[in-house]
Amino acid sequence: MNERRFSLSMFVVIWFINFQHVVSADVPVPAKSRLNVVLLYADDWRFNTLGCAGNPIVKTPHLDALAAKGVRFQRACVTTSICGVSRASLLTGQWMSRHGNRAFGEFQTPWRDTLPGRLRDCGYSLGHAGKWHNGTFPAENYDFSRITPMQHFLPQPDGSRRHVTRQNETDALEFLRTRPAEQPFCLTVAFVAPHAEDNDPRQYLCQPESEPLYQNAVIPLTFAADEDAIRRLPKFLSHPQNEGRRRWGWRFDTPEKYQTFMKAYYRLVTEVDTACGNILAELERQKLSDQTLIIFTTDNGYFHGEHGLADKWYPYEESIRVPLIVRDPRLPAARAGTTCDEFALNVDLAPTILAATGCEIPAGMQGRDLSPLLRGETPTDWRQDFFYEHGVINAKDVIPASEALVTKNEKYILWPDFETEELFDLTADPHETRNLAAEPDRQPTLAKMRSRLAELKRRAQ
Repeated sequence: MNERRFSLSMFVVIWFINFQHVVSADVPVPAKSRLNVVLLYADDWRFNTLGCAGNPIVKTPHLDALAAKGVRFQRACVTTSICGVSRASLLTGQWMSRHGNRAFGEFQTPWRDTLPGRLRDCGYSLGHAGKWHNGTFPAENYDFSRITPMQHFLPQPDGSRRHVTRQNETDALEFLRTRPAEQPFCLTVAFVAPHAEDNDPRQYLCQPESEPLYQNAVIPLTFAADEDAIRRLPKFLSHPQNEGRRRWGWRFDTPEKYQTFMKAYYRLVTEVDTACGNILAELERQKLSDQTLIIFTTDNGYFHGEHGLADKWYPYEESIRVPLIVRDPRLPAARAGTTCDEFALNVDLAPTILAATGCEIPAGMQGRDLSPLLRGETPTDWRQDFFYEHGVINAKDVIPASEALVTKNEKYILWPDFETEELFDLTADPHETRNLAAEPDRQPTLAKMRSRLAELKRRAQ
């Protein structure tokens, strides 16, 4: 009897060693033991446009509920604040300097070294619904794809129109209901909303049933949106052709327009929240919630009139900070509803997802796996600053190039085409209203930050 028990024990040990060898040899783990991934990816949505982030007006009950089950990162940022580049950084885990997409073209990173490329090689079924903005969509590299244009109402074959958020939701649900049951999957839902429809004077076109939302609300006027704020901008940002100033004129140059457009924008936000809720409900219906890594984030932040600006692009806080909620079903219950105050970047999402799914992280990825922060552990070498970069779009008077060194307490901005520097004390001046670059007592700090920016810029290449 003892010999039989010993033999059985030895069999178990040998089987476990062989299993470990199989896993380490990059043979896919069976689907039921591998995490699925759902990436809810909205557009033009900054860090505090969530009820759970303290916004007193906007209604986001489904994303608030997701945050209550996961970890919300309060210092999530993008390395370039424009949709095409930021999306390339998410897919490649790389800064713009390395992946090479400087606006809306194709990135140069080999496909097999991207997040979706590695996932598919690991046996994942890939779905993409919504916006792309990285050149021609590579449909041959996905198992399911539904790409939508940048307009809010889409014509249907029967002559009717469907809102793009409803279309994004419908396509996501189709993938979830028709995917191969035996494969793990990764679904990206790249919502077009709440991006404005730039060619329509109404900008933010919601679904008819959403019109009553926020009708009686009074949206608090943003800080630093007065004439004094505009005078404090670097002169080239006040240029009549500057895109941030032009769009401010479209939306925010009177109190009445501010109320109208902010309410319309918030309606699109709430519609995306509703769509996220329906997608998450489908995961529950299929009993997949406890097998799925769920991430909500956006491609860049968004000015709501701060500094006399609209949209994004520039390295001020409203433009570079984004929401990030991660719900990993493997985490202990004590981590549910917690927040993290460390820097988490869009380039971190690819290595985080690959680590969670057991896929190899390419050596060329520059982001870091966020899993220690999800567990409530902060590595001693976790970043205390990061490099921000943005290229010229159209012309330097339209959207100028910018670089920045961002820390929790200070920010250094360089506008290379205009040889202009800005230095902000984020502790004393969180709204970045006073440029300290010319102050005599700040010159040691300025010199140190110039040097550090140059160092991180080299590393980003």
